[in-house]
Amino acid sequence: MTTPDALRGAWPSAPAATPPPVTPPATTPATGPVTAGVAAPVATPDATAVTAPLADPVAGAGAAPVTGPGTDWGTAPATTSVPASVPASVSTSVPHPVTGPVTDPVGAQAPAVAPAPPSTTVLPGQPAGFSPELARRDIPILHRTVNGHPLVWLDNGATTQKPRQVIEALAGFYGAANSNIHRGAHTMAREATEVYEAGRAAVAQFLGAPSPDDIVFVRGTTEAVNLVAQSWGRANLGPGDDILVSTLEHHSNIVPWQLIAKETRARVVPVPLQPDGQVDLDAYADLLSMRTQLVAISQVSNVLGTVVPVREMTALAHRYGAKVLVDGAQAVAHFPVDVTDLDADFYAFSGHKLFAPTGIGALYAKPDVLEKMAPWQGGGNMIESVDFTRTTYAPVPHRMEAGTGHISGVVGLLSALNWLTSFDRNAIAAYETALTAHAQQALSTVPGLELLGSAPGRVGVLTFTLAGQDPSRIADWLDRDGIAIRAGHHCAQPALAHYGLTSAARASLALYNTPEEVDKLVASLQQLQLQQGA
Repeated sequence: MTTPDALRGAWPSAPAATPPPVTPPATTPATGPVTAGVAAPVATPDATAVTAPLADPVAGAGAAPVTGPGTDWGTAPATTSVPASVPASVSTSVPHPVTGPVTDPVGAQAPAVAPAPPSTTVLPGQPAGFSPELARRDIPILHRTVNGHPLVWLDNGATTQKPRQVIEALAGFYGAANSNIHRGAHTMAREATEVYEAGRAAVAQFLGAPSPDDIVFVRGTTEAVNLVAQSWGRANLGPGDDILVSTLEHHSNIVPWQLIAKETRARVVPVPLQPDGQVDLDAYADLLSMRTQLVAISQVSNVLGTVVPVREMTALAHRYGAKVLVDGAQAVAHFPVDVTDLDADFYAFSGHKLFAPTGIGALYAKPDVLEKMAPWQGGGNMIESVDFTRTTYAPVPHRMEAGTGHISGVVGLLSALNWLTSFDRNAIAAYETALTAHAQQALSTVPGLELLGSAPGRVGVLTFTLAGQDPSRIADWLDRDGIAIRAGHHCAQPALAHYGLTSAARASLALYNTPEEVDKLVASLQQLQLQQGA
């Protein structure tokens, strides 16, 4: 996206203002604005390069200049920056590492702990270009305690933790640049619009999309799938049409198709799995026909960690004229994605599984497909003109984004993408592969533990059962040791049913997890089984 130095270096320095005298707020004199950057033209719609950092929108009065790694709003196309004068009294400093007390959500105060020491375990196959400590130093929440133990966050399949750059970017936006977008003529409206559209360009580049105009902002993968089902599906599905959906799908990529199939009298046809958790490609090929209008598949299973051969399945579907929607929610944080190479017609992901805030995500659609899609929702932002006889719509992607979007979410997503891409993505993937192999071997030493799925090349999603233990009890036991995992059906009941289960425990890994954390998980599970035996 940008050079690593620009990404890691955060906002440029701004001159420190003289602290105001200590007087009651009502009589404190204003200190005047601090110039943090120079306005530049908005990028053209086809700009996809993200090559220059945004100007610092926040410089706190009375604070030292912003110099080292710190908040950025992400980066924008080279022609875009956030201009310029902002209130000098706003500061978005977030302490890092955590040095004060950390308050639990329920109000109990837990002592903060120092950052975890560097990992001492070198895994077979671990690349020299990446260490989890490079990521951990940026994640404040990983330095807290839970129930008196250092937090071990192994629930990344549900949501990932956020770098301080993202946290500070959100505070910076609300503290210095909050405004609605696209319709305002004032300075802050222009600034907010520029960073919002810079986020769109960054997503396009991150996914390998040809243009930012191919990107629609949504709340997440679920809303993206519903948008396609209700807009594209309503116009293109009819009686007797088939929608092929793999058995390993999250409910978000099943239920929307059931809803639109009922309305259009189409059929949802499940694609079975092999015993190891891979999609049965022979069965898939047999199910495809001229009746097939859409194939809905996850690139990575949120229960089995299976990496689905999306490119090959898409090519086969296209032979029958079918469109393909790919759920990338569990893929984008683990390895690079190129939608052009995949040739997917639709690709969706959620920001909160990519180190960004909740409530923001993106849908990629091929331009010829997106152009023909009718608006799913009506309201502001998506129109060109309205009267009581005729309404005309804005061009794509804006006509698919009714109302005020999650502007701060885009700011956070932009920052998260810049943080993630500041690392060597291939080195991250190699490290996670080595960590997953270590976890599989270590978990095999736990008596009575059975890991679901054995597909080659899986990512670090490790769903398991433990003889004699209910999954919810497993999660509760681990929580006492500060280890966070998930228990339940994981919104993927058909995938669990493939193994004759209704519930299971799941530990899911991310780039900031360490071999030592995996070993703590295994030791706690072994202790649980020892207690059971006693």
